Amino acid sequence: MSAPQERGALTAQTSATLRRRAALASVCAAIILGAAKSYAAWTTHSIAMLGSLADTTLDLVASLVTLFAVRIAAQPADYEHRFGHGKAEALAALFQMVLVTIAAGAIIFRSVERLGGGAAPAAFEDGVVVSVFAIVLTIALVRYQMHVVRATGSIAIHADNLHYRSDLALNGAVIAALVLDGWAGLHGADALFGILIGLWLGWTALRASMQAIDQLMDKEWPIEKRERLLTLAARHPMLAGIHDLRTRTSGTRDFVQFHLWMEPELTLARVHAIMEEIEAMLRAEFPHTDFLIHPDPVGHIDGTSPLVAQDARDVVAEEKAANP
Repeated sequence: MSAPQERGALTAQTSATLRRRAALASVCAAIILGAAKSYAAWTTHSIAMLGSLADTTLDLVASLVTLFAVRIAAQPADYEHRFGHGKAEALAALFQMVLVTIAAGAIIFRSVERLGGGAAPAAFEDGVVVSVFAIVLTIALVRYQMHVVRATGSIAIHADNLHYRSDLALNGAVIAALVLDGWAGLHGADALFGILIGLWLGWTALRASMQAIDQLMDKEWPIEKRERLLTLAARHPMLAGIHDLRTRTSGTRDFVQFHLWMEPELTLARVHAIMEEIEAMLRAEFPHTDFLIHPDPVGHIDGTSPLVAQDARDVVAEEKAANP
């Protein structure tokens, strides 16, 4: 089953339940890993393990924020939020990435200090065992999160998933640092791996934050998705054209609005029936989407913007040509 079909098969309540369960799983995993890594950091004095512990602590904070956000995002539209509360997930995702960036800076700073101090980790075996355990638990969580993301499209769970995916590399780096520094005697490896971990976390934060920013800025759908929508709508024989197409995403819901060009001699009742038919066609392909359709006589344009005046297919084609 494809991702759109899988999302379409879910009710809003089922989607909300899946997102809450994924957030709770993330909170529980962060608590367990935090306890294990606290012990390992205390026994090994490893800067790489300390960085991993800091990351897990932020995981817990971020997971709690995600749990809160998905609860808010699942609430229906109300008088003050007529478009719903979906952007709570984007805000949570952005907050997570701020925390990750702060952690990355702190880890790099502490690693540079360790390079100058020359201290080496102790009892590295404890750190290796804890890191292996962390990898196994994180793999299980990541797999479950991906199932939920495919089913719901949750941006908050997706951001959490990206962070935990980076934890897999982070825990592997901790193992390498402890083995090289504690067993092979390559002093300084622990601090160098700490710097690499910090840089990796910073890059992960930058990459994951872009999707949240896109939602908050109401970025248009991808070109391929808009092309699919326009192609499907154009199948209706009474449609003369579409203009002023606008799309955006808020949490797990999409919003689409556009103007239809139709022959001016059509009655209001016929125009309404055509709009209902087109919306039904689109809703079958794009579930969990709110459509706002406005009819215009052929050639009529509201406003002077070229994006409004042009046929939507021409606008998308120009954008595609400008961004090959």
